[in-house]
Amino acid sequence: MSKVVTLNEFILDRQDDFPFATGELSRLLNDIALASKIVNRDVNRAGLVDILGAQGNTNVQGEEQQKLDVIADEAFIKAFQNGGEVCGIASEENDDFVAFESEAAKNGKYVVLFDPLDGSSNIDVNVSIGTIFSIYRRKSAVGTLATEEDMLQKGTEQVAAGYVIYGSSTMLVYTTGKGVNGFTLDPSIGEFCLSHPDIKAPETGRLYAINEGNLNRCHPGLKDYCEYVRQDDPSTGRPYSGRYIGSLVADVHRNLIKGGVYVYPSTTNSPEGKLRLIYECNPLAFIIEQAGGLATDGKNRIMEIEPKRLHQRVDYYAGSKQMVEKIHECLRAAE
Repeated sequence: MSKVVTLNEFILDRQDDFPFATGELSRLLNDIALASKIVNRDVNRAGLVDILGAQGNTNVQGEEQQKLDVIADEAFIKAFQNGGEVCGIASEENDDFVAFESEAAKNGKYVVLFDPLDGSSNIDVNVSIGTIFSIYRRKSAVGTLATEEDMLQKGTEQVAAGYVIYGSSTMLVYTTGKGVNGFTLDPSIGEFCLSHPDIKAPETGRLYAINEGNLNRCHPGLKDYCEYVRQDDPSTGRPYSGRYIGSLVADVHRNLIKGGVYVYPSTTNSPEGKLRLIYECNPLAFIIEQAGGLATDGKNRIMEIEPKRLHQRVDYYAGSKQMVEKIHECLRAAE
């Protein structure tokens, strides 16, 4: 029987990759794992207690907050406050960033940007949802309150990023810039165990995820791409299969494992796009690139975009390298 490697063991084994961290990053990743177990528990019992449905408020994005959104947000914030490694956070669910005020927090070396529960519209219909997180070293002086400058860093500055997917099984996938590894939660022992070591995204695939109902509001090059993927061509495996869940983490996770492309473009109704650069796009781009894929806004590498606002939105084209490059080709040709 092969040895089971837990997330904690794996993190400790890789600690030497970060001599500057002296253990704080390892503890922070364990804090995230703990919070995700709490959220997983609440997701699994959501149909049994009064935590499904709308909270009655809207977040800064103008979207109705779901009860589980708020519960997940509070669980992660509490874990970061108690851990002592984080000086401040920014969350999709909060209008502004939060600078923790305790002395331990002021001495924290990291900030965390996160989407506590991605795919909220799928909560009530029992479809996979997820948590996305991104970790940066602070720019402000240690011993002071965190600042907005700490939060508005390019994706290239990330020291770690990951996601948790709450589905038929619960998985935590993360990278620290040295490959991508996935861990599945074993509920019998309450531990995340290494199940997907060194994940590599296939260079191409036969799956594409886009809301084709919005095609008439999108860049004309996307119409051309959708025509391309529907054509019969045995040499390239076309027609491809449309697989759009509407839950970002679930769509990206599937394409990471099986090969495919995820497209969430701007439209005439949403000219800046819908996905948030620092909470969703940057962390997933870090993972996708580390697995060998690409993540762009149709022209520029996502992780090189300079954030100007906490809740900035961008176009998103991410997944298998050759498939993203084909979309770029269609976009250019249409222009």
